Amino acid sequence: MPASPFTTLLICLIFAETVASAEPLIITEQLVHLRHSGDREWATFPEQAQDKELLLRFNAESNSGETALFLRQQDVKQTWNIELNGKIQGKLVRQEQDQQLLIPVPPETLKTGVNELRIYQSGKITPDDIRVGEIVLLTDPASEFLSESQLSIKVTDKETKQGIPCRITIVNAEGTLVVSSAESDEHQAVRTGVVYTRDGKTQVELPAGEYTVYAGRGFEYGVDQQHLILKKGDKKKVELEIGREVDTSGYVSCDTHIHTLTHSGHGDCSLKERLLTLAGEQIEFPIATDHNKQINYEPLARELKVRQYFTPVIGNEVTTKWGHFNVFPVREEGPIPDYQLSAWDEIFESILTTPDVQAVILNHARDIHSNYRPFGPKNHLSLTGENLDGWRLQANAMELINSGATQTDFMQLYHDWFGMLNRGVFLTPVGCSDSHDVSRYIVGQSRTYIQSDAQDPGKIDASQTIQNFVDGKVLVSYGLLTQMKVNSRYGPGELVPPAKEYTVSLTVSGPSWVNAAQIQLYANGQLIRSEQIKSRECGGVKWQGTWQVVLPSHDCFLVAVATGPGVSAPYWQFAKPYQPATPEFESQVVGSTGAVWIDVDGDGKNTTAFEYAERLVKQHAEDLNTLLKHLDGYDQAVVMQVAGLLKARGLKPFDPKLTKALRETSKTVQLGFALYGEAWRASQIARRTN
Repeated sequence: MPASPFTTLLICLIFAETVASAEPLIITEQLVHLRHSGDREWATFPEQAQDKELLLRFNAESNSGETALFLRQQDVKQTWNIELNGKIQGKLVRQEQDQQLLIPVPPETLKTGVNELRIYQSGKITPDDIRVGEIVLLTDPASEFLSESQLSIKVTDKETKQGIPCRITIVNAEGTLVVSSAESDEHQAVRTGVVYTRDGKTQVELPAGEYTVYAGRGFEYGVDQQHLILKKGDKKKVELEIGREVDTSGYVSCDTHIHTLTHSGHGDCSLKERLLTLAGEQIEFPIATDHNKQINYEPLARELKVRQYFTPVIGNEVTTKWGHFNVFPVREEGPIPDYQLSAWDEIFESILTTPDVQAVILNHARDIHSNYRPFGPKNHLSLTGENLDGWRLQANAMELINSGATQTDFMQLYHDWFGMLNRGVFLTPVGCSDSHDVSRYIVGQSRTYIQSDAQDPGKIDASQTIQNFVDGKVLVSYGLLTQMKVNSRYGPGELVPPAKEYTVSLTVSGPSWVNAAQIQLYANGQLIRSEQIKSRECGGVKWQGTWQVVLPSHDCFLVAVATGPGVSAPYWQFAKPYQPATPEFESQVVGSTGAVWIDVDGDGKNTTAFEYAERLVKQHAEDLNTLLKHLDGYDQAVVMQVAGLLKARGLKPFDPKLTKALRETSKTVQLGFALYGEAWRASQIARRTN
């Protein structure tokens, strides 16, 4: 394989001017695809890996002083050790992004003659396709390698011309995140290729080379960039300017799911680093949710001089064997919900009797934790929101997009949510990050916009904002923002009075570095309209449209969902699914509304599909043919709820009596029962086989 541009650039720019007793040693120019065992993790990798581990032998001289290994890694999810002559020197960084790694080699580690470098997966062996290579053994300590040039970076706000909290990303000519001398302190949070700075200023030392520097501040801001070449001895300045591109007037940005290494014990983000990343990603209403702990961000935020950028709320991720639930607000020194209980009724009683709690979020309902998947087919029938164990979900919100634990099919949790709303369980939709890290999973990458009149992010009325959250007055953002007004007035969390016709006005917004491709409108979870978007390239409004829609002749809810290609740029790259269902995956940006309720029947309340179904079954339970005939005036959501109620009464989906009666009904009714029957059958199989 010919030398990659990375290695060629490394040789030409880094070592051309180096004066040393020995030349740096290129151990391998290749990037090698490794997988210890199992099927391939992602379809972007070949079916067969090149090897289970990387084993390289090379000739060298013994080292009396410290040297370093310089290498490149991609798509690392599990633990991989780096071993030199039988001793572990470090580990690959658990990070999917393409990045450099610099590993110090202590004195006397190398020996004169043949040396052996081994990179191998350790711990619990889970399929993990990675690439690693382009390995160079340096002759000098890592500190000297990193001090070849100096770069001063200043980022200002376009409007105020003042320094601004932001994320600075530095990559080389291949788009690889680069190592630098920068370290975390009270002013900045640093990882390979990434610096979060509280005032837009940082200074880094870098090896000589070709670089691109990016500056951004989360979803609402544009990205500025500058390309430069640094030679040995250079001291250069980079000045970048970013401005707000997405109008979020009337809303505050919230991440309801945030962790720290300090208090949750895993990930890599200290409490200090977390507060700097919140300011850098422009999260105005962060909820502290370390596992079974209640942490107050307020004192340290003031000490670090970032409190003016957000209003923190104390929460808790109640982490049980039967699901994870984010709850807020809670008291810092108050009682902690009992997370060791063994059933939902007990868990929710403990949560709901905790002082001050208003919001209770069901987290990542499709993920397996402690061998339990809350909304897996063994426990839950998604189409109708039925818990198959007889447990009652007493949450009032639900994560739909968790950017730290995305789903292969992002719509799966939306369909689960639709089923719960149709069942009569009112859940506020949530976007969040579940971030435990500085950079691996970006805090606030998915977020919830909550309706608020606040003009100052440091002075948000927490009580009113939390109430608006509970009332469903929210938007869910993962790279896009979708807003909806029905009949020019009513938005998410509101009830639209009956009207002769219904007009839906939609706006899709995003920054200049994101594109929208499609907008869809759902009524009671059924797709009723879809349109391709020709996305505007500038930041701000990507698309606007007004639709006249025909709704069912009964109450329903409307939800709009916009999508587009996912972000692959190094300054805000989307993560792959946490527990993938298939090796095939294509990331998408998403922006969706909360539910807007339509009071078609004019009784002054939002009557659910389950309530309509319950009335019909009670009225016509003794006459199946009459019951099915009355269903002709209802949508598929009501039909499926009726199917569920009949099953509960003993009339199972494939009972010959039901099958015969359905032959005389409309296609809509037949399809609703067929869909319910297939979903019920899948759940029965899951319960028998698990």
